[in-house]
Amino acid sequence: MNISKKSQFSELINQHKGIVYKVVNSYCAHKLDKQDLAQEIITRVWLSFDKYDAEYKFSTWMYRVALNVAISYYRKDKKHHDNVSMEENCIFNIVDMKDDNSKNEDIKQLYFFINQLDRLNRAIMLLYLENQSHNDIADSLGLSKSNVATRIGRIKETLKQQFMQQAS
Repeated sequence: MNISKKSQFSELINQHKGIVYKVVNSYCAHKLDKQDLAQEIITRVWLSFDKYDAEYKFSTWMYRVALNVAISYYRKDKKHHDNVSMEENCIFNIVDMKDDNSKNEDIKQLYFFINQLDRLNRAIMLLYLENQSHNDIADSLGLSKSNVATRIGRIKETLKQQFMQQAS
């Protein structure tokens, strides 16, 4: 095994391990499932590492691999679709909830609504909230840029309506 390839891979994984955490947290509710999926993602990234084209951002490529692995993981095993509480199944762990309680409640509610989306739209919002460009999201998910833009617009409208219903 090429030592420089191994060290390069290790460095890139350390730099972008947040991608693995976010994808795993968005697709898994239980600790053991999270560990299994994380290991599967890292393994798949390693096995595909030779196919990575350095012309593109590594994070975009890694998101694509990670999301494809997560989606396949759940297609293979339907038992992962069990019902869990909002807290266990939330896409993101919301840190720093000290500042403004009303703002924090809105953020919690936003993540709850996002969690209700289908897997593809949830993945789109995961990337969108990471400030990924429409091009990067499209590349990561194998969609067209216009499809991503349309979906984001529709998702935003749906979320807006859910907030308005919640307020009434």
